Amino acid sequence: MGQWDVFLSPYKQAVDELKVKLKGMRSQFGIVNANSPIEFVTGRVKPLASIYDKSLLKGIPFEPSDKLGSELQDIAGVRIMCQFVDDISTVTQLIRQRDDMKVIEEKDYITNSKPSGYRSHHMIIEYPVETVQGRKIVVAEIQIRTLAMNFWASIEHSLNYKYKGEFPDEIKDRLQNAAEAAFRLDEEMSQIRSEIQEAQAYFNEYKDDLAILNNSEKERDKP
Repeated sequence: MGQWDVFLSPYKQAVDELKVKLKGMRSQFGIVNANSPIEFVTGRVKPLASIYDKSLLKGIPFEPSDKLGSELQDIAGVRIMCQFVDDISTVTQLIRQRDDMKVIEEKDYITNSKPSGYRSHHMIIEYPVETVQGRKIVVAEIQIRTLAMNFWASIEHSLNYKYKGEFPDEIKDRLQNAAEAAFRLDEEMSQIRSEIQEAQAYFNEYKDDLAILNNSEKERDKP
């Protein structure tokens, strides 16, 4: 196993464990028949090429080290998607209350969006992982955003690679307009939140009833 594999192993472990725990939070709401503020959870360890680019940007030697791990706070990254803007504050509060991770920094790009139009809530945490060499504290980033914010961010990220961060004015203006449109959509959906959740609950109940009916018919038609 190479040096980078050894260095990144705790980060991979942290991402895997955090995904399980955060998905578990979502499941707990379902158990008590409550609407979950978490729609779904994804995670990844930053690719070496991205670590290299960011280390150059920060002027840090591109080599496995504690300094690299502390300066690059998003080597381990988890993303939580929410249906509604209000859910984001609920999720952040749930994370702050946990005793298996420690929030050390927060960046609110929803109240104060970036000039590009980017919106998301970032939480930098310290998370302990148990390895064969002992306990290691891993710094990880949790991003919390709505589905609309995530769609915009994914498009902006792809375009950023194409234009190396130097967007033509027309593209920049369109991205900013699209970001505002996405946020207005989130606000409109929040206004009819109760109706949406009632419709979703009805659909899920109907879907479950239909599945039971179909299974009953299959059993009845067996020879």
